[in-house]
Amino acid sequence: MDLWSIELNNYNKNNMKKSETIFALANGYRGLRGALEFSKLGSRGNLIAGVFDKAQAQVTEIVNCQDPLGFNIYIEDEIVDLEQCSVDSFRRILDMRKGLVVTKITVTTAKGRTLDIKSEKFVSRSNVHRWASKYEITAKNFSGKLFIENYIQGSVTNSSCDVMNRTKHLKVTKCTDINPGIAMEAKTSDLGIGIIECTTIINENNTFKTRKYSDFGEMVSEAYETIIKQESKESIYKLGVTYTSRDTENDLYSTALSEINDFIAAGYHREKEMHCSVWDKIWDGIDIEIHGDDKAQRGIRFNLFQLVSSAYEGDNRISIAAKALHGEGYKGHVFWDTEVFMLPFFIYASPEVAKSLLMYRYNTLKGARKNAELSGYKGARFPWEAADDGTEVTPKWGVDYEGNPLKICTGDEEFHINSDIVFGIISYFRATGDKDFLKNYGVEILLDTSRFWQSRVEYNKEKDRYEINSVIGPDEFHEHVNNNVFTNYLAKWNIEKALYYKEWLRKQDEQKLASLCTSLCLSEKDFNQWKEIAEKMYIPTNNDGTIIEQFEGYFNLRHIEITEHDENSMPVWPKEAKLDRLGETQLIKQADVVQLMLMLPEEFSDEIKRANYEYYEKRTMHKSSLSPSVYSILGLSVGDRSNAYKYFMKTVYTDLEDNQGNTDFGLHGASTGGSWQSVIFGFAGVSVGKDGNLKLKPWIPEHWEKLKFKLNWQGSKITFSIYQTHIEIGSTKFITAVINNKIYHVKENSNLLVKMQPEK
Repeated sequence: MDLWSIELNNYNKNNMKKSETIFALANGYRGLRGALEFSKLGSRGNLIAGVFDKAQAQVTEIVNCQDPLGFNIYIEDEIVDLEQCSVDSFRRILDMRKGLVVTKITVTTAKGRTLDIKSEKFVSRSNVHRWASKYEITAKNFSGKLFIENYIQGSVTNSSCDVMNRTKHLKVTKCTDINPGIAMEAKTSDLGIGIIECTTIINENNTFKTRKYSDFGEMVSEAYETIIKQESKESIYKLGVTYTSRDTENDLYSTALSEINDFIAAGYHREKEMHCSVWDKIWDGIDIEIHGDDKAQRGIRFNLFQLVSSAYEGDNRISIAAKALHGEGYKGHVFWDTEVFMLPFFIYASPEVAKSLLMYRYNTLKGARKNAELSGYKGARFPWEAADDGTEVTPKWGVDYEGNPLKICTGDEEFHINSDIVFGIISYFRATGDKDFLKNYGVEILLDTSRFWQSRVEYNKEKDRYEINSVIGPDEFHEHVNNNVFTNYLAKWNIEKALYYKEWLRKQDEQKLASLCTSLCLSEKDFNQWKEIAEKMYIPTNNDGTIIEQFEGYFNLRHIEITEHDENSMPVWPKEAKLDRLGETQLIKQADVVQLMLMLPEEFSDEIKRANYEYYEKRTMHKSSLSPSVYSILGLSVGDRSNAYKYFMKTVYTDLEDNQGNTDFGLHGASTGGSWQSVIFGFAGVSVGKDGNLKLKPWIPEHWEKLKFKLNWQGSKITFSIYQTHIEIGSTKFITAVINNKIYHVKENSNLLVKMQPEK
């Protein structure tokens, strides 16, 4: 099998939703789920980044916009529908190299007419407002009339398969015949965001006989009649254009009409050529080559493809949702997944995208400040779940693992999101040296988040320490806990970085600092208190200080051993575990203390990392896709190599093997970023030392012949090739690198060869 493709070779109507996620196409501006045109099943989705609405939903959510993919084929009076026809052959291919989805099917109708259909689709990377499909239709055993219908469906809803939460966010405002082609305009319920979808079909052989335009209110169509002869082929192109009122202040219809006319003039093949050219450039910068492990190679490319498809540097008012643009899961909300799991990839692969993602947080500071004010605190409190304006949009109710109603407290208690965003800012600046960003945007976030922590901590006078009580850490099995170490440690670190970069800004631009302090109402008295808070923050540990207690009282909870694993090597619930009382046990949902040690490796000794990895690995259920990659990376750093590879493969196949059981609802964005981190921070051992130099401490599995990748580092493009016996490094600028604890200098536009020392 081609290492650049994902293939599906059988039609299973029960797996439609999963397939729609895997075969989704996106360009950061929008995502089209991989729905099959010739089936009415599944969960179709046209998701445009930044288009949010609440209407009758529980909270603001991404809008499933009008569906422009409609394409029907009728043979005389029979519709080609996979549920009404026999499916004689079926093959679907995601071509990751070119950003295409190719579908090949042979169907036979109830009256015995057999048709071959080959389709090809792309969502353009050259012009984010364009997408297109090509259809090649061959009559195998008949001649007769063929009707082709191009339509746009406006009666779409969110949560279409969940009757109790189904919501319609759009009102169709206008349907237009643009002959050839059709257009549908709609507006969202709350903010009145306008969306126009415009499509047209082109018959390559000009064999269409008649055309009929129809406006059905919430559906608009154009139908064409043609005659097809046995063994002849009809080639039809469908071109689509999308705009929203977020994109332009001009009239939407005029904008879309001009765009579709330009698209028609350029043609399908020209746009496809430019689209593929962009993908060539993208892959040149992001590809990871794993020689000797075809399954890992295909898996990592799938994750890279979907990750880079989810971001768009052209709009700094948007970020990447937990489910990316691949489904409605988590309502299209942005979590810590972006800064902690996905952002590192963009920092080192596409810094301009990373900056745009961080600017989204800066542009939603007003909402973060409102969150703090509404909960009685100062500064900025970023939302656990974010949408368009930075206010908290976490749902208040959900269901537990047994289907019982459950009050969701993460929006009220999962405060570590503040420090996670600061982690992203520091990581970005460290790798890029972007002083302009830090000076004009980053330091303000550092100061305002520290101001929040100042108001959130509690001073324990009796024990002379600062505490943060009633929180939820990354492990969401345990709620309302006191002194979660992940939260406390990162709050302390957040404050320390704010104090450090306050002084940095003083040297860079004293007037800018003075202006910030005035607008944020900060004085030296505040800074002195911050220093005291950081020095006296409580971090629970065991008696000898080796094992960090996840939160105060965790060691007193019941330990239940994990003894079984499923076919995907994921832990099975122990029989003694009561799923509605998990907070009474030491079972944890995902990496928590281990996550902290991965994010701040320089803060902990190898001995402490190893002890905590071994302790918590036995207690982790991995009920989040965020978890396996963390254990893979830290496992490698402490010498657990066999488990590290196992966790890596779990991560890269999260969606392809659906090992979390919910790929139906969209991509696991965090695991795509975690896949990249597992290779780069794990097997390649890339890190940044306290001296600010890039470090490399690689170990690759015995069956990997070569690992090759590229990184952007402080304005230089570096190529790494890691073999079992040596490492090759090439750089476009002079850099200093620390490889296996030894300092090397790589000259500009030159290569360095470093032999791997045999392990003792």
